[in-house]
Amino acid sequence: MVTTVVVHLKQISTRFSIAVHTLSLIAVSSDDCTGDFIADSVNTNPVIIRRIMGMLKKAGLLEVRPGVGGASLLKSPEKITLLDIYRAVNVTEENKLFRIHDDPNVRCPVGRNIELVLQSELKEAQSAMEQRLAQTNLSQLTTRFK
Repeated sequence: MVTTVVVHLKQISTRFSIAVHTLSLIAVSSDDCTGDFIADSVNTNPVIIRRIMGMLKKAGLLEVRPGVGGASLLKSPEKITLLDIYRAVNVTEENKLFRIHDDPNVRCPVGRNIELVLQSELKEAQSAMEQRLAQTNLSQLTTRFK
């Protein structure tokens, strides 16, 4: 008997790239960056920008002024790493970049052992990615825009 397993692949949430875009725009802009201004640059709904800005504020990376609005960085671009941004916007569930499919067949030797065998490889891959993100700061990115 052959069992078919359907695996749903999920990309890393676009919150990460939108958050990097948002902070980069604020870092290079001489004007007050409102949610609408950022939304126009990202080409998305201002509600999405406000939600992401709230996450960045909670992480201590951004100050958002109420009323007329506008946002500014709470740290210099040199002190904000891509890893800081990645973590601020909760890109992964339960701090796990990779998920193992649910409910494998325990009667199968692969199904019974796949999570245990694969988990250490996936943790190492996530660690390598996070180490790489920690090596790049916002200032290094924004200098490439010129």
